[in-house]
Amino acid sequence: MTDKLGVFVCTDCLGDAIDLDELESVAGEHNPDLYETIDACGVGALPTLVDRITAEELTKVVIAGPSGRRFNATDFPAGVAVEFVPLGDWVVKTHKEHDDEDVTMMAQDYLRMAMVKIKAFKEVAAFEEHTTLDKTILVVGGGITGLTSAYEAAETGYDVVLVEKEATLGGFLAKVGKSVPHKPPYRDLEDTGVAAMVDNVQGHARITVHAGTTITDIQGGPGLFDVTLASGATFRAGAIVQATGFTPVAPADGTFGFGEFDNVITNARFEEMAANGGIKRADGQPAKAVAFVQCGDSRNPEDFSYASAIMSLNALKQALVLREADPEARAYVFYEHIKTPGQYEDFYRRVQEDPGVFLTRGMVSNVADGGGSLIVDVDDTMLGDQIQVEADLLVLNAGMQPNSADGEMIRKYVDMKKIVDEGPDNAKFEEAKGLVEGELAPFAGTEILNLNYRQGPDMPVLTNGYPDSHFICFPYETRRTGIYAAGTVRSPMDSASAVEDAMGATLKAIQSVEMLSRGETVHPRAGDLAIPDFALMRCTQCKRCTEECPFGAINEDDKGTPEYSVTRCRRCGICLGACPERIINFPDYAVPMMADMVKACEVPDEWDEKPRILVLACENDAIPALELAAQKGMDYSAFVRIISVRCLGSVNVVWIKEAISAGFDGVIMFGCKYGDDYQCHYVKGSELMNARGSNVKETLESMSMENERVALHQVDITDADKVVEVMNEFDELIEEIGMNPFKGM
Repeated sequence: MTDKLGVFVCTDCLGDAIDLDELESVAGEHNPDLYETIDACGVGALPTLVDRITAEELTKVVIAGPSGRRFNATDFPAGVAVEFVPLGDWVVKTHKEHDDEDVTMMAQDYLRMAMVKIKAFKEVAAFEEHTTLDKTILVVGGGITGLTSAYEAAETGYDVVLVEKEATLGGFLAKVGKSVPHKPPYRDLEDTGVAAMVDNVQGHARITVHAGTTITDIQGGPGLFDVTLASGATFRAGAIVQATGFTPVAPADGTFGFGEFDNVITNARFEEMAANGGIKRADGQPAKAVAFVQCGDSRNPEDFSYASAIMSLNALKQALVLREADPEARAYVFYEHIKTPGQYEDFYRRVQEDPGVFLTRGMVSNVADGGGSLIVDVDDTMLGDQIQVEADLLVLNAGMQPNSADGEMIRKYVDMKKIVDEGPDNAKFEEAKGLVEGELAPFAGTEILNLNYRQGPDMPVLTNGYPDSHFICFPYETRRTGIYAAGTVRSPMDSASAVEDAMGATLKAIQSVEMLSRGETVHPRAGDLAIPDFALMRCTQCKRCTEECPFGAINEDDKGTPEYSVTRCRRCGICLGACPERIINFPDYAVPMMADMVKACEVPDEWDEKPRILVLACENDAIPALELAAQKGMDYSAFVRIISVRCLGSVNVVWIKEAISAGFDGVIMFGCKYGDDYQCHYVKGSELMNARGSNVKETLESMSMENERVALHQVDITDADKVVEVMNEFDELIEEIGMNPFKGM
């Protein structure tokens, strides 16, 4: 089919701010089949626009004026490629006081770039396997989170396979007698509800349960996961919910007498005692006085690792459990902070009303043997400098350590173990043996999912072992497409929150299989059909794409040649930015396409004193920040030219070289913030671009250019003031260091 190109210029966005004849002349340089001025933004404008596209049988469309964020992909006929030129935001609203010539030149350049880009678009079609994908949901973990996930998915109409390593279902909650109240008036302890949920799951026709086994291997990707269990069972799954829960982690020996006195126990042990025969001292006598220590020693937080607000709720609950079991018993709760979020404050007040529960802020300073009981000294209390109580039991927090695995470290362990198994003839034998027996030893046998991913067999985790699904914008999402973390493996939480978490993760799993079955990717480019092409005949097996892909979408063969998995891919383009040979390109986002956009701008020679600054802005945070600046009417340099990129990690260094060669005086890159509290929608894209700074520096040095001509800044979606300030200050910097000597060459 022959392409037919149409250009629509929105009169509503531009008004009389831009000379429309000048825009028409630029469009004419590319010989469009149709050029029209039209109101594309007013009430009822969209149907008129769509009618024109359909009537003229256009296959490629440029709409100059509004931002593409005002429309949905489904607004336009299927198969039509649409490129927006946001002249309203990038020119009209932000340059009202500028010279008409400079404003017109901006608009012309933006239209030139759009025309070059749309003409380079290739046909986009869903990948071939999309109609044959499996929609079964695999749930890993049989606690309250996993049970809820399995039941909700089945009730929604999806087949479910639940895998639990223990012989029985229920998880940690099955060992607990009572739960904190989860509904108004938040006063009375409740049944955990886990037994009823076990019955629901085991009796459901759509749920297959494999208990007492583990996963030994998962091949493929979302929609195509081929799963093998230790029991020998095999099946295919479409998406995975990992609900593997937590393990109670006791304080270090010696903490407040733990490990020294038998009557110093953890809160997990208290739960077992309460649910199985009563709360007793080590000598078998009933515990009449129990002290609960909440925050431990804040000066030594390692003694109470993995603590959370859940610990406060547990202590309050256990105090009431003690009182209900024996109305004559007394509970002492010592805390530095009591954390009862939301309506749990009502439960806190209920505990305060109990005459047998003594709560006070204070730090335990010493625990001594009291001849069958314990003598507990507490400093800095609200009642005075020091108090002393005699307790039959002292209950300490057991932190909630997630049952996750560091996939990258496991991968290193597996690689080193292979070298060791080959024997001492291998040159790296001694080094590998030292790592396997030392630094990597804790990762032996910790596999959970056993994925066949080049980047490791399990989900990468953050510092404390939580899968990185709890970042700001996308709860439940992980760095493994189609695999969603839920419950206490994701974050410390109570059972009510775990149930809610399970529902959220299950909906994401369902969304994943449904979108993949249409050939689409998931967030944040939800609905994107385009997949990259790998020109493998030019691949040098450098492995940069396999190592830098945030989602493990690319494996490699024995020679290091990339093996792309389409259903794992999020279309971020980071592989495109990583490849030094530029062999990876999308049909609608390619290295030469973006380079041609840069070269499409008309750069005046240096004697005109009109510098040109290229801005490469992440579409997820930086572009919205620029749009916010437009809404505020903020003014910035008319010498800026903005190009939206999928992710800063998708920026190939050649674009910067092309910009400098074309006469641009400098390049600004705006990417998402990253770090422990990162917001990057593609996890590591902005960070990766920062790490490539040495490549940029080498490029500039090879061209005898100052390093200051390229700047990278982290911004978030609200940073309108920052992006404007950076662009204006960069304009001043260019004036100081001078124009690009490549101009006019």
